[in-house]
Amino acid sequence: LIQFLNIAGLGPIFGAIAGALWGPAAFLWIVFGSIFAGGVHDYFSGMLSLRHDGASIPEVVGKYLGNGFKQFMRAFSVVLLVLVGVVFLTGPAGLLAGITPKALDKTFWIYVIFIYYILATMLPIDKLIGKIYPVFGICLLIMAFGVGGGIIVEGYHIPEIVLQNLHPDGLPIWPLMFVTIACGAISGFHSTQSPIIARCITNEKQGRFVFYGAMIAEGIVALIWAAAAMAFFGSTGELGKQMAAHGGAAWVVNTISTTLLGKVGGILAILGVVACPITSGDTAFRSARLTIADSLNFKQEPIKNRLAISIPLFIVGYILTKINFDVIWRYFAWSNQTLAMLVLWTSAMYLAVNKKIHWIATIPATFMTAVSVTYIMVANEGLKLPAAIGYPIGIAAAAIAFSIFMVQMKKKTNSTAFEL
Repeated sequence: LIQFLNIAGLGPIFGAIAGALWGPAAFLWIVFGSIFAGGVHDYFSGMLSLRHDGASIPEVVGKYLGNGFKQFMRAFSVVLLVLVGVVFLTGPAGLLAGITPKALDKTFWIYVIFIYYILATMLPIDKLIGKIYPVFGICLLIMAFGVGGGIIVEGYHIPEIVLQNLHPDGLPIWPLMFVTIACGAISGFHSTQSPIIARCITNEKQGRFVFYGAMIAEGIVALIWAAAAMAFFGSTGELGKQMAAHGGAAWVVNTISTTLLGKVGGILAILGVVACPITSGDTAFRSARLTIADSLNFKQEPIKNRLAISIPLFIVGYILTKINFDVIWRYFAWSNQTLAMLVLWTSAMYLAVNKKIHWIATIPATFMTAVSVTYIMVANEGLKLPAAIGYPIGIAAAAIAFSIFMVQMKKKTNSTAFEL
């Protein structure tokens, strides 16, 4: 449960709702992505950390892909973790503002959650996070079973699987949907959290349930919200219209929850949704602090040393809360998938040099390379290239990455395998 709470943020909720705009095609990516990409990523990121005595993911990446990738991963991880903290701060603040008196507006809740994040980042896990997580877990279960069951009991029609692009604005499925859904199918952020639990596991056999299972559970949450968004509003056109008119996914969550479950049940469901990002955001800032400290060999026992890293992180995070949420979300989603891509390549190399079946990681790594590169080529947040140019570049990048991997794999397997 703690691993699930650590990794399950707004992705399987806000990401799934935004992904629902493309129609039932979102179901396919959530299902196949969770099983063959996200689950593989989460399992190996956790198990590789476990087999390297709880090492952080940049350390593991450095062992198999080289020091250059290690340093890149350190910097990129911190950027992603700060973006995660910001996204998982403003999102729940908006939800809480929707169920509380007007005097308690979004800004008020941002400050409240921010204070909690500061305490969670500074204090030992057992002093705060360990005590409050069971409450969040109960709310999360109420949300998942309540909304999922409500859609079925109330007789809403869940659309059948079709590959047709139903996005009201005609945005392409490739690569936008694959990035927008984010954590609902695969998430690099998860690899930054896995070492926390890897250091607590006493038997490797627990890894499949803890790491792979947590990703599948997150995929189920994403399916629930994607189905709820499509069924409740009847069409992707109406869903898009209502999201545009009322401020996005936060309003959708509020409306669906209170309509299906009543006022009290709706509030409990919304608190379950809030629990997802808050329980990920608190550990995101903590992980960012520890990543920087590890890179600088800066001991974190003294409180002043924690403050020396935490204060600048929170200042940057606060500044980013002033930027449009949708913009921050898209940069978060892309960096999230890019990190996942690198972890999958690391997993593939580990399997290859130890003479295991590397294709279970190589295939999703190649696919995610195409997704990540294509997105940054054509998206408004990227280079804004036309599809005729951006798509071939993305495919070529994936092919080149695959070729480099195969060459490096042969070199490493012909030398000394990394026996563990």
